Amino acid sequence: MSGERTDGAVARAAGDRGADGRADAAGSGGPSYEELRQRALAATTPPPPEAGTAIVCDRLVRVFSGDGIEVQALQGLELTVAQGDLVALVGASGSGKSTLLNILAGQDRPTAGTARVAGYDLLEMDSRDRLRYRREAVGFVWQQTARNLLPFLTTTQNIALPLQLTSGGRGAAKRHAARTAELIEALDLGPLAGRRPSELSGGQQQRVAVAVAMAGAPKVLLADEPTGELDSETGAAVFEAFRTVNRELGATVVIVTHDPMVAGEVRRTVAIRDGRTSSEVLRRTVTDEHGAESVSEREYVMLDRSGRVQLPRTFLEALGMEDRVAVDLGPDHIALRPDSAQ
Repeated sequence: MSGERTDGAVARAAGDRGADGRADAAGSGGPSYEELRQRALAATTPPPPEAGTAIVCDRLVRVFSGDGIEVQALQGLELTVAQGDLVALVGASGSGKSTLLNILAGQDRPTAGTARVAGYDLLEMDSRDRLRYRREAVGFVWQQTARNLLPFLTTTQNIALPLQLTSGGRGAAKRHAARTAELIEALDLGPLAGRRPSELSGGQQQRVAVAVAMAGAPKVLLADEPTGELDSETGAAVFEAFRTVNRELGATVVIVTHDPMVAGEVRRTVAIRDGRTSSEVLRRTVTDEHGAESVSEREYVMLDRSGRVQLPRTFLEALGMEDRVAVDLGPDHIALRPDSAQ
């Protein structure tokens, strides 16, 4: 009897399919084979770049190999930054934030995944495109002040140098001079215009470095611990320079930092842990009924395209959650509880 039931089920299933083996959607009322195939393909295809987006990282992977050992610095990281945003990247040493910044700066190449910045596909660029990308699309500020400026040039000459390395043409000298003057005025560098780096303080050097990075009018400005060697008061002045180029010059700014002052002043702070984005803090200005303004902030856990989240370690330790958790779906929430079987 069991064999007859099985044969009958196979026959009915075959009858529900056409000559090409696809299910008959009209007869079953469910999705067709082609619809299911398209859904599966869509799930594995990176989403198209959205208008108004400066940076898109999708399932980004970076593996370093040496002496028979592989280290995964980035393990499927996902990040989207809107044009004109001001973002801080934070995380413990070895979390992958500096690796991500080097990839976005065009100084390193990702192993797999998708990374697009200002319309450039960072995985598909050849050496010529990569050089053009670093000259035109992104600016970079190092933590070490000595790496940002040439010691034998004045402030004005350091700012003008990147412009002189670009294509010239008729009227180029006049345009370069105008751009240099614009940056000196915007960042309040007038009194420093004729000084060499040795005649500037650390904070002044970093402010000049911001101007140098913005000389080519890049759409994205990246900075690696720009206030790491400065005291809090000087660091605040340097951060104001980043705020200026973001607000007045329209650059998207991404800063890797351990400085809580910087992380607390940006609109969005993204935490990276174990090679993935783990949480975000979003800040906005709110006005109460009396007209008084205050900054409201909320922390969110990041959800990637595969449905994975990284829960805060303190939460897991408080409830003794290990290995697995029980998941329940509510009307408007998902509840996670310790596995009672443990």
